[in-house]
Amino acid sequence: MEPKVCTSPHGPAQPHKVSAGGGERLRWAGMEFVIRASAESTAGAFSLVEEINAVDAPPHIHHGHDELWYVLEGEHIFTVGGTEYQAGPGDLLFGPRGVPHAQRRVVPRVGRVLELFSPAGFEGFFRDLTEAGRLGNDGPEGLNRIAATYDVTWEPHPSASL
Repeated sequence: MEPKVCTSPHGPAQPHKVSAGGGERLRWAGMEFVIRASAESTAGAFSLVEEINAVDAPPHIHHGHDELWYVLEGEHIFTVGGTEYQAGPGDLLFGPRGVPHAQRRVVPRVGRVLELFSPAGFEGFFRDLTEAGRLGNDGPEGLNRIAATYDVTWEPHPSASL
């Protein structure tokens, strides 16, 4: 029997595997992001990005994407909708679209988190950020431009230390 295939504007979804250590690896400002699932690989359903030893994320709002975090390593503090949550390995948090959220590491730049975005597409933010950094266009103005492209607003504005 032929497997059932879902379709979307991104084309049909196909079963596939991403091996351990696989995925699209991106680097920006000493951080590493690994795109493990994308709009292209899930027919637009969701994207999955691993964030490795990243800097803290200032308060912001995703207007078009829900976000789910699964902590792999390290101790993290998430603030979602004004409530602060401590999270360690194995903990999962959900941030609905339209709700302000932020993340910080208890030990700066230590930890790994899987971030699931639904619908897919926000993985492009990390690609664009990496490209802007390569071109030297990743200052506050560049960050604001990239955020606007992905319907993200900063609360109240981006940190220059990002």
